[in-house]
Amino acid sequence: MTIRLYDTSARQIRDFTPLVPGCVSIYLCGATVQAAPHIGHIRSGLNFDIMRRWFEYRGYDVTFIRNVTDIDDKIINKSAEQNRPWWSIGYENERAFNNGYEALGCLPPTYEPRATGHVTEMVEMMRGLIERGHAYEADGSVYFDVRSFPGYLALSNQDIDDLRQPTEEGITGKRDPRDFAMWKASKPGEPDWETPWGRGRPGWHLECSAMAHKYLGSAFDIHGGGLDLIFPHHENEIAQAKAFGDDFASYWVHNAWVTMSGEKMSKSLGNSVLVSEMVKQWRPIVLRYYLGTPHYRSTIEYSEEALREAESAFARIEGFVQRVVEKAGGVVAPAVEVPLAFAEAMDDDLGVPQALAIVHTTVRQGNSALAADDKEAAVARLAEVRAMLGVLGLDPLDERWEGEGDRGDDLHGVVDSLVRLVLEQREAARSRKDWATADAIRDQLGQSGLVIEDSPDGPRWTLGPR
Repeated sequence: MTIRLYDTSARQIRDFTPLVPGCVSIYLCGATVQAAPHIGHIRSGLNFDIMRRWFEYRGYDVTFIRNVTDIDDKIINKSAEQNRPWWSIGYENERAFNNGYEALGCLPPTYEPRATGHVTEMVEMMRGLIERGHAYEADGSVYFDVRSFPGYLALSNQDIDDLRQPTEEGITGKRDPRDFAMWKASKPGEPDWETPWGRGRPGWHLECSAMAHKYLGSAFDIHGGGLDLIFPHHENEIAQAKAFGDDFASYWVHNAWVTMSGEKMSKSLGNSVLVSEMVKQWRPIVLRYYLGTPHYRSTIEYSEEALREAESAFARIEGFVQRVVEKAGGVVAPAVEVPLAFAEAMDDDLGVPQALAIVHTTVRQGNSALAADDKEAAVARLAEVRAMLGVLGLDPLDERWEGEGDRGDDLHGVVDSLVRLVLEQREAARSRKDWATADAIRDQLGQSGLVIEDSPDGPRWTLGPR
């Protein structure tokens, strides 16, 4: 058993070897909380949630850190625009992110540090970098000297002579335009903290280097985040941490974007789809299926048609689960182990699409067993399906999703009674061989969004795809 991951820094899939046998340490760049999350934001958390679950299934003890960037230029600008305290904007959106993660079934991180709670660690890191000749103070700001670190840009594979750092308004005193700010001198009206170089606030990149060091030490296994973070954020994190003396991350894993019309989903482009609105239109478990089942390195092009296809595919799985539970007369426990083919797919760079194909194959086998009235085989297939879905966070019988299949409808029992009354009328028509009436009743129920299935135990109904 060897898990293999695509390492951005090596530009290839590598066998995973943990620094500490039996343990995995993961740092994921989490939310910058200037606004509520769209589904592109949550995809990253969901992809790494599946990674974490797979490591845990394989017997590893996982430490999972997902930070919160609660201070940056966008938060400060929004504070001025809305005449609201910067911290209230950050906290409101931090809660929105956590609500989104929870709604889609992500496990809580081991620790979720906020940037503003770690200024002491940032000052310590800057002091060490200045002493080592990798950073300098100018006009109350502190900059990293990129030419002092020979390995700079190895992750993004750029040439330093061609590099142009993103411009930052009000930045002065740089020795080289490529140098980046670790600490920004205080401006009137902005939040600030005291340092040996004057009052100011953190630069984005310093936050993660300092927090990863605090919670995972000088070396850890996996650093994750979206593709858009490779440069400048992750490149600058590496420079700071390694120049400070840390070995930092052994593997760099990046998830792809959710796009709309070929463009990365972004609030600045006005093409984002907020999670808080999506969960009102779609069941959260369906959203998880939609966002979590493509390969994490594959771009997802958002469309309602694709979501409907995901809903239909998951409905087929749910229908099988429900039929076997009814046949078995009770809940069937998950199998102790997932099928070998599923495990091999997951070991190979978290091959969720290939693993999901095994789920659907097993569902088809289970449906065939049901059609043949082979209860034992059907139950065995359901146990395997539950084990596989559990790894993906998609087991509809898990207590996390309890009642979710009803779409929150408290009138489910009333609807069930009414539908069964109509089904009795259909059965009466069938018994007298009035096929036209029976078919008409079935068609009318179908137009109402119900799927009617005839089983050896009698007709049953489920809510169909939207």
